[in-house]
Amino acid sequence: MKLTDKLELSSAQKKDLYIWLATVALSLIVLLAANAAVCRDLDIFSMSDAYCVKARVTELGELISDDYDLSGTDITYSNSSQQFYAEIIRGGDLKGQTVLAAQSFDNYTNMNAEDPVEPGDKVILYNYGDDRGDVQWVFGGYARLDGIIVLGCIFVVLLLIFGRVKGLNTIVSLTLTCMAVFMVFVPSVLAGYNIYLMSALTCIYTIVMTLLITNGAGAKSYTTMLGCGFGVLMAAVLSLIFDKVLRITGMIDEHSIYLQYLSSGVTINLNALIFAMIVIGAMGAVMDVAMDISSSLYEIHRHARQISFRELFSSGMRIGRDIMGTMANTLVLAYIGSQLCATLLYITYSASLYELLNRETIVVEMMQALIGSLSILLTIPLTTLVCCFAYMENKGTGLNPVRDPGKTELLHGGKDRLVVSKEKAAADAAARKSAVSEESARKSIIPAKEPVNFYKKKD
Repeated sequence: MKLTDKLELSSAQKKDLYIWLATVALSLIVLLAANAAVCRDLDIFSMSDAYCVKARVTELGELISDDYDLSGTDITYSNSSQQFYAEIIRGGDLKGQTVLAAQSFDNYTNMNAEDPVEPGDKVILYNYGDDRGDVQWVFGGYARLDGIIVLGCIFVVLLLIFGRVKGLNTIVSLTLTCMAVFMVFVPSVLAGYNIYLMSALTCIYTIVMTLLITNGAGAKSYTTMLGCGFGVLMAAVLSLIFDKVLRITGMIDEHSIYLQYLSSGVTINLNALIFAMIVIGAMGAVMDVAMDISSSLYEIHRHARQISFRELFSSGMRIGRDIMGTMANTLVLAYIGSQLCATLLYITYSASLYELLNRETIVVEMMQALIGSLSILLTIPLTTLVCCFAYMENKGTGLNPVRDPGKTELLHGGKDRLVVSKEKAAADAAARKSAVSEESARKSIIPAKEPVNFYKKKD
């Protein structure tokens, strides 16, 4: 067999490839067009009072220290400044220049300060346009993005090794999802667009794009879209209802206060922002549950074609109950982990557990976890019901590809279609019937031997 024959795609595979390419191309076009629209009058990443560069420490300079007692206390305040020289490695026209910078320490505000710089360290430097002591450049932290890039590369490589084509599809869909959030949704909020509308559009885009890229256009993808859409809709409805019931103001932390005083003059609806947090946060878990159920029921029906509607529905509900507990834990633990520092602080400065649980920050976190879990719970029966109607619509001949390997042929990796060779099945049945008839006829022609009687007397 020639290599060209091995690489030749079937019509079904070509169709799926065209759908994949069209989905990726259309997704990019939509993202770029939406980004151009929402960012038309938006001015971001234009911090004018500081210039930021990435540099590599080349040499340590003088260490300057001052100690003095705070008035009226027994506390000694120590302030130190470590000067160092650094070569700018990322900073536009300044690249390649060596500058003098300073790293400051004190024993009052920097309880867990950055480690002292050493030659070879990559750091972030700021220039605020004035001389701070003898230097103009100030240490702003270590350059940590390089480590994140390495970690991301490891993730991508392992995903390709274990997932292969599915891994590639996952990388593409994840990239487009991040682009949708950070290139469209976030700028639209800062530009003053309706947060409720943009949240809905972001969810619809992400669901359709992700499922078409990772699973193609087929029964599994369509049923998952319906189930996921219903789960996200339930999360949105519950969020709107309990926003009124709980009288949420949106002032959950200091970041909410800062958002009310943006230099652009845009007023951000904090209640709508909480709505977006809940809906977008629940979307990932709901999509995961809907895909698990849809894929599981598809495989069950494919290998057991004679299964009844009720049996398939019962199987889906049992699968959903197994998923439910772990996914609810995932949401709750994710929200707890993200607010662990704030939770510790509130516990320390709360008079009682009742007071702690009534703080709006804690209430919003609990509302996120509960609404996300409820949306998962409601997604399970609807996705199962949709899958049963979709998969039971065409039951075929009832042949099982496991029990009857000679009578079935799976095309395109068994993805969404099962082609049964009816002619071959009929020919096999006729052959077996003919063989049985010939065997019966042969037995009827050959006379049976007379049984020997060992007790018969001889003449």
